[in-house]
Amino acid sequence: MTKSITEPSSNKGHASAKRVAKNTGFLYARMAITVFISLYVTRLVLGSLGTEDFGIYSLVAGMVAMLVFLNAAMAAASQRFMSYAQGEGNTDKQKNIFNVSILLHALIAIAVVILLEVVGYFLFENVLDIPQNRMQAAKYVFQFMVISTFFTIISVPYDAVINAHENMLFVAITGVLEAFLKLGVAIYITYTDFDKLISFGLLMAISAILMLLIKRVYCHKNYCEVDINIKKYFDKPLFIEMGGFASWSFLGSSTSMLSFYGQGIILNMFFGPVVNAAQAIAAQVSGQLGAFSSTMLKALNPLIVKSEGGGNRTLMLNASLLGSKVSFFLLMIFYIPVIIEMPYIFSLWLKEVPEHAIVFCRLLLIKHLMQQPFLTLDSSIAAVGNIKRFQIYTSFLNIFPLVVGYLLFKNAFPAYSLYVVFIFHTMIWASIILFFSKKYCSLSISYFFKDVIFRCLMSFIMTFSMVLAFSAHILNDNLRLFVVLFLNCVVFVFVTWFVGFNTKDRDINKLIVKKMITKFQ
Repeated sequence: MTKSITEPSSNKGHASAKRVAKNTGFLYARMAITVFISLYVTRLVLGSLGTEDFGIYSLVAGMVAMLVFLNAAMAAASQRFMSYAQGEGNTDKQKNIFNVSILLHALIAIAVVILLEVVGYFLFENVLDIPQNRMQAAKYVFQFMVISTFFTIISVPYDAVINAHENMLFVAITGVLEAFLKLGVAIYITYTDFDKLISFGLLMAISAILMLLIKRVYCHKNYCEVDINIKKYFDKPLFIEMGGFASWSFLGSSTSMLSFYGQGIILNMFFGPVVNAAQAIAAQVSGQLGAFSSTMLKALNPLIVKSEGGGNRTLMLNASLLGSKVSFFLLMIFYIPVIIEMPYIFSLWLKEVPEHAIVFCRLLLIKHLMQQPFLTLDSSIAAVGNIKRFQIYTSFLNIFPLVVGYLLFKNAFPAYSLYVVFIFHTMIWASIILFFSKKYCSLSISYFFKDVIFRCLMSFIMTFSMVLAFSAHILNDNLRLFVVLFLNCVVFVFVTWFVGFNTKDRDINKLIVKKMITKFQ
């Protein structure tokens, strides 16, 4: 067990933990509103478009989901430099970083738009299986998404500034506003006589651009480092450093994005747009349930980077390891009842459940559970800054599931085989994460397995087994769902507290709760 992950937390660490808890609270308040709105929007959109058009939209405008991922990944790269400068206490450097980031992302946005137009032409003419009478509508939707992509990329520096300042209250407010905009769009296409697919694509793109403009205006009014003057603040050595970091980060992000979007293309080639609808449903459920965990990581990542920037490797590693467990447990509490009761939950949620949706979703949830404990280690590697070899390895790995999936489908394997391949991909990716975490962050792999992986695995097995055993014999669907939800909450609390957390984790959680109660009183 290394010194870097066993030393007691300092008062600074406790203060940081309290700040993370407060920011997480803001984001969870957002989640409490947006998750149910998003799931209801999916029900409305699927009912309005129909399974085929919904599958076409999910395939062509799957870029929307990619944009969310790409935006978060690229913002994390810029945020790394801004948070690092805040950790150093260097205000002037933050202005240099912001202006260099603006220039870099403008260049990236232009390059990505050109690439999308070229690739899009090839896909529509040679690859995608879309009914001829819906081809023109699909092309319109694609162009709407290209425009949205451009605005998303050039606004990345603003997201990075907001995250670096840990302003999660503003993030929560804009998240709720965005959810209501999507609800308005879903209601509109339910009643419009115009082509519903084109209307949905156009309005979703407009909503995304509107949200980005709101962030830009807010940042210019509230943060002193948001002062665009490329000529004054341009720093060539910083441009080279950030350009190198952003390039390697973009390589990893873009190949991961390609892997995410490519699975939809491969499924479409062999099984048609109806299977894309099932894939979209699985991604929607996984994304909304996973939001509770990703929300916590969003609040934690600035602390990880600032700790490394301030030279406090101990706090950085402690935050990463605790974040690994907590983020896994936040997934687990939602995933277990959904995995067990998925057929009944889907029948309540959707008017028409697409074929393959249930098996796709279950496999996708398992994949996300497996990768969750390693995500904070990814942030730790980025915080240290030496990411070139790491991104090269992961970039090559990201293409692996698409190649294997294509070969399997050529040999008549079922559609869900692709998700099984992605589960094996996650295992290899986790091994790469551990290797570089040990190399660059001084992580003790044996301690990580003992304190994180073993505790997470045992907590999941114990909770899942007990909930399933006590509910399996209940025949009434409503009663069984209630029993599963109730038992899951009760068992989860006891198992995670006594099995999932170690003594130090319990002390930190007690301290945070005590301070929050005191402040409330």
